[in-house]
Amino acid sequence: MRRSGAPSQLQGNMTKRMRFVPPGAQRLPPGRSPTTPENSPLPLQPKPTLTNKVSTVQMPVSGRVCESRVSGALARVLSVVPVSEKTTDTSSEGEENTHTHVTDEESVENTLPPQPQARQSQPISTSPTERYFSVMWCKASNRKHKRWEGDAVLVARGRSVVLKDMEGKDISRGSGYKVLELESLAEGETLKVSGKEIEVMGVISVEDYATGRCFQEVSTVTSAVPALEATVARATAKAFSRPSLKGGVTKPREVQREIQPRHNPNAPGALVMPRPPANHQWLWNKGGLQVVDVVMDSHLTNHLRPHQREGVIFLYECIMGMRLSGRCGAILADEMGLGKTLQCVSLLWMLLRQGPYGGKPAITSALVVAPGSLVKNWGAEFNKWLGRERLRVYMVDQDHRVEDYVASPVCPVMVVSYEMVLRTASLLQKLDFGLLICDEGHRLKNTHIKTTSALHTLSCSRRIILTGTPVQNDLQEYYSIVEFVNPGVLGSAAAYRKIYEEPIIRSRQPTCTQEERSLGEERATELSRLTGVFTLRRTQEIIGQYLPGRVEWTLFCRPTPLQTSLYTHLLSTRAVRACLNASVPHLGTHSPHLACISALKKLCNHPGLLYNTMKESTEGSVCEGLSAELFPEAYSSGRFSTDESGKLLVLCDLLAAIQHFNSTDKVVLVSNYTQTLDVLQDVCAHLGYTCCRLDGSTPVAKRQSLVESFNKPSSAHFLFLLSSKAGGVGLNLVGASHLVLYDIDWNPANDIQAMARVWRDGQRKTVHIYRLLTTGTIEERIYQRQVCKQGLSGAVVDLGKGADHISFSSEELRDLFTFEPKTTCLTHHLLGCHCAGDGAIPSLPEEETTVGGRACQLGRRADSVSAPQRVSMSELMQCGHYSGDKQSYGDAYLDHAHSHITYAFQSMSINMQHST
Repeated sequence: MRRSGAPSQLQGNMTKRMRFVPPGAQRLPPGRSPTTPENSPLPLQPKPTLTNKVSTVQMPVSGRVCESRVSGALARVLSVVPVSEKTTDTSSEGEENTHTHVTDEESVENTLPPQPQARQSQPISTSPTERYFSVMWCKASNRKHKRWEGDAVLVARGRSVVLKDMEGKDISRGSGYKVLELESLAEGETLKVSGKEIEVMGVISVEDYATGRCFQEVSTVTSAVPALEATVARATAKAFSRPSLKGGVTKPREVQREIQPRHNPNAPGALVMPRPPANHQWLWNKGGLQVVDVVMDSHLTNHLRPHQREGVIFLYECIMGMRLSGRCGAILADEMGLGKTLQCVSLLWMLLRQGPYGGKPAITSALVVAPGSLVKNWGAEFNKWLGRERLRVYMVDQDHRVEDYVASPVCPVMVVSYEMVLRTASLLQKLDFGLLICDEGHRLKNTHIKTTSALHTLSCSRRIILTGTPVQNDLQEYYSIVEFVNPGVLGSAAAYRKIYEEPIIRSRQPTCTQEERSLGEERATELSRLTGVFTLRRTQEIIGQYLPGRVEWTLFCRPTPLQTSLYTHLLSTRAVRACLNASVPHLGTHSPHLACISALKKLCNHPGLLYNTMKESTEGSVCEGLSAELFPEAYSSGRFSTDESGKLLVLCDLLAAIQHFNSTDKVVLVSNYTQTLDVLQDVCAHLGYTCCRLDGSTPVAKRQSLVESFNKPSSAHFLFLLSSKAGGVGLNLVGASHLVLYDIDWNPANDIQAMARVWRDGQRKTVHIYRLLTTGTIEERIYQRQVCKQGLSGAVVDLGKGADHISFSSEELRDLFTFEPKTTCLTHHLLGCHCAGDGAIPSLPEEETTVGGRACQLGRRADSVSAPQRVSMSELMQCGHYSGDKQSYGDAYLDHAHSHITYAFQSMSINMQHST
């Protein structure tokens, strides 16, 4: 027995199974609509003439009235709908009483939506290979009254079935069924599956299963178009009537004054927000207040570019709950330099002053959470666009505490760092913020960290995440930031993992089947559809037309003889051999594999870094097999030479050329390691270059002033040494027009953010970016992984930010610990490109070939340099290729350093390509 009132997911509550169901019982009789009571009499109908075919009915006009009652009774008994009166008699050609009629009842029936089929109708039609059913399940028992446990999805294939719960988890399997038994499954029928009993509720289409919609318990409106187009009629209480005064005279009722928008919506260039639809008014305007246009202040509108105007409208619709019913969160995932801060400042100023109902402000206060180095930057942005006289901003620092703000919250906007949120979470919970903005929101990529938990406790449903990299490591982290802005929109974490993450991951594996690939693509499309309603992503191509040109170079630097010798010895040490022979489940902080990788990366930067590690090494460390005899004698005195690092030689030549050709240009030098910055700072001091430095040891209070001082044209500093970990995000270093990324990170997002520091609003010169790699080493392998990760464009990536989340297979690890000292560019070789290396953009191969052998970072591996392999790296095939033996790169700075470069890739911004 079914549970009382248990609705079917497909067709609503089913009626009791009938003993006899004639053909065509699923259609309604003419004249009976879905809302007509079952016992009400039918309108008069003509009596049909039954023939050997039910589809042929003749209607004599003269017998229309007298036969109608018989026809209606016959239809009620047999549940047969009289077939359309729009017929043509073909049994007797030329007969005079042959007519074609279209009655009013038929026209009404043709306009009705399809009606649910009767319970015992035709078996559910499904695909010939797999069929999907919506079912209820319970533990198998002989009890008359079943205790249904819940809803589930049944997947039938051949003679086996799989039962999945609403989170996509397999809860039971069964096999050995008769093929006919599974093919004839119909609604209302029962089936036993491994100790569980199920009852079929309805059919699930192949599309709904492929996209995962069948697992969504609550359907969400994923369009900005309102669900209710007509004006919602609401019953209102009778207005209060004042008792009459003496003589029966009443005071006339005051006419309500019409509220005008705060700014003129008809002004030229006015930015007017969309009006709330009818369903939004029903939910949010309970008092029936007048709907007023929300117009952006012209003081800000004049500074907004077209993509920023669109961004403000998008954020307004999300925050006001117009794009997703009942949810008020948004993710602004624009790339760096598109003005995410300005868009949020404009939105805040607008919501603090006006709203759509009665002209009242939509919010009264807001909280902005940012990295510690960007707190003052946010305050400077508010002052830049609004001025101190329009809006007061409270920035939490050493002199301004959260306790003081809680005691007297006079400022409508507070800016605080993530670290301070952890310390003062209990105080912030006492405040009622109308809007929460999290800058660099990818910090909330883990739902279990304390920062995310502290922000979740704040009583604020309107939330915005700003991030240039919405997907950094994997889809589980993407789920965390989506869950933060719109809780529950993707279901539970377990359901998300089973329904979306695991199928997408399997579809990206080289060994996946065609069925797994198709399912993964469908689930990825559905995930993009669900989250695309409140996620806005624009690339730097939009802002490229407003900025000067940008030339980006990837330079492969020849290792010096000392680096080549040390690299070979390091790979033969006992620690590296043990790493290759051991299983590699995960690379943690104290993993020996990580120590080996770090030692190789230090050697690529400069042998002096490896020498310092060797002196501090203990028994069993990675440098145990190295001796001081491998290093020059000068190392014992602590003196290092610039001639011992291939990348350092290229850097010195670049700096000399930049200062020689344009003495007013400045350079930003970025590294991931403070030890490397120490070496670079010593080199700059030795060569006489003035520089300033920002790393993790720089006080937060001094960072913004350091940036502003460097950006001034009168600054005496030629170089800005920057740690990508401390200042790689949010900083505007537009005072420099050259940027050198000295070493490479596992996560391409970190490198992209660091390289975007100089190509931003305010830049007036053509930007030159140089990324340095040591040819044939682990750096080139990491770069190959970066290119593949970027090419997936939002798919699952397997390497994370920092080393704590790195994991490899044994085959991938062997590729990392290989060295190709004779190659000019292993990456170009793996492309299978046969260009002349003269800077021309090569053509993409028509078809990629698959060659046997173990996988490498690019998907395939060449066992030797003489066996070229083609890999899928179309991004690099769109760059200019320059061989190291070419005397000219078309770049005056690189031409001065070409003797130490083995190969180079060049890419340019769109406006630069048009100008050239």
